[in-house]
Amino acid sequence: MSNYTAPVEDMSFVLKEVVEIEKLCNETGLDTSTVEIIDTVLDAAGKLAKEEIEPINKTGDSEGLKIDSSGKVTTANGFKEAYQHFVEGGWGSLQFSPNYGGQGVPFVVAASVQEMWHSANMSWGLCPLLTQGAVEAITLNANEELKQRYLPKLISGEWSGTMNLTEGDAGTDVGSLKTRATPKDDHYLIRGQKIYITWGEHDMADNIIHLVLARLPDSPEGVKGISLFLVPKILVNDDGSLGQPNDLKALSIEHKIGIHACPTCVMSYGEEDGAIGYLVGEENRGIQCMFTMMNNARLTVGLQGVSVSERAYQQALNFCNERVQGVAPGFQEPGPIIRHPDVKRMLSNMKSITEASRALAYSACAEVDYSGGAMPKELLEKHKRKLGILTPVVKGWCTETAQEVASVSLQCHGGMGYVEETGIAQILRDARILPIYEGTNGIQAMDLIGRKLISDGGQGLTELIAEMKECSNNKILEDLISSSQIARFDKSLDDLETAASLILKNSEDNNHSGKVAFDTLMMLGTIAAAWQMIKSLEKAKNAFKNNSVSSEFLEEKTETVKHFLDFILPRYLANFATICAASE
Repeated sequence: MSNYTAPVEDMSFVLKEVVEIEKLCNETGLDTSTVEIIDTVLDAAGKLAKEEIEPINKTGDSEGLKIDSSGKVTTANGFKEAYQHFVEGGWGSLQFSPNYGGQGVPFVVAASVQEMWHSANMSWGLCPLLTQGAVEAITLNANEELKQRYLPKLISGEWSGTMNLTEGDAGTDVGSLKTRATPKDDHYLIRGQKIYITWGEHDMADNIIHLVLARLPDSPEGVKGISLFLVPKILVNDDGSLGQPNDLKALSIEHKIGIHACPTCVMSYGEEDGAIGYLVGEENRGIQCMFTMMNNARLTVGLQGVSVSERAYQQALNFCNERVQGVAPGFQEPGPIIRHPDVKRMLSNMKSITEASRALAYSACAEVDYSGGAMPKELLEKHKRKLGILTPVVKGWCTETAQEVASVSLQCHGGMGYVEETGIAQILRDARILPIYEGTNGIQAMDLIGRKLISDGGQGLTELIAEMKECSNNKILEDLISSSQIARFDKSLDDLETAASLILKNSEDNNHSGKVAFDTLMMLGTIAAAWQMIKSLEKAKNAFKNNSVSSEFLEEKTETVKHFLDFILPRYLANFATICAASE
């Protein structure tokens, strides 16, 4: 079994050249000194991922978790120690406001670091991911008193955070939840149960801050009557010290297909006197508050897809270089299976999909920074529309392709992949949750169709297509990729415009929207990924001219981009044919 090594060179290239981090910092008012420390940050994070987080990945999977009768959860060996080193290194504070102890670096830089955590150990990486979401929701919605009391410890990582939406009878239909909140003095008493609460109870942090959706007395039915509450595991005194335990506990932990070392809890609130909670934002606007947390979380789940793909590709590449089997065409003696054309095809598919999904995910994360920047309103709104379009695409496409890459990696291993010893089975099991949580990919597709395409008459998609068309007109590409490859990309944009017009034409037919939504998401994802690959090649050529990358890097990037345009981009045609057929 191979160890994970962070692909720092490609990460740095995407941040500096494709995302253009210096330009981003200048236009959003973020600290431009970030540009100078990117490689240092990536190297240090890669070291932590490789030396401390990755080694406990397989043992965590086999060891799992323990829960006692009181609801106390004990994590696998090494998890707590690795988390302490994460806290000591200040890794949880990267993108957050210096007003509460953060470092104020761009979100996209923090996202690149998170890619490493999830490649090294997805179970472990989910803990800081959930805390990040809690910090975002509190920062954007809570009053100043709650911010001062809870944000510094959450940002430092000394405390962790969760999000509590799902109940036994209220999954995607959040509006049917039954958890109740009753006003009392300066707080509320929370009573109810939540399921699937990721890192809902554990021993790695001193306190756990739960963000819980609940319904106030006499609130409207459905999602319009839901409020958001901050419910600490341990109550916090006025001086910031920890006080008495709150009335909440984990009843059980789920036994899952994958992410075995991540405690997915059934949480009970208020079995005795009621769990003390504090209102976040306005009453009956809990869904809006929670979605400030969920939208970025969806991007980060898409980033987990990148992480899984990278880890699976690395493992397959190492195995195929080592495994001797058969005589490949052009050779006289047995050799490593990487010589065989079909194995090369699988590895090239994996590599091109992984690099495309990274560029696509990072570009979307950069839009988070742009959307929060200080700039003219018209430009700001355009960035928000772009982020709105890309968020469900990154979450959906990057996690669907991660299933493929993980499965193909197992295929490269042959029979050895189907046994647990090689570790690829764990990657495949862990990956399977990605299209499900933070809103299934079907939900992402409906969000793309309904809220992002139909609701604005196609304006956001029209702007994105116009930006993509600019990319294919660059003369610098002429000596790198063929005219037929550029023509294939141009044709995909024409077909995307046709698909959008068909969807808008049938916008009153909800059955039509539902039938074509997933194909639309995958079509747009494939084309947008091709756009990012072409853009990457253009930037690589410029970087080579400026001596920022080597000739070997440019040659490898060129081959990877050409493979994507020849072998991956044409997949959109099946999605397009389905959309056309459903529209007849």
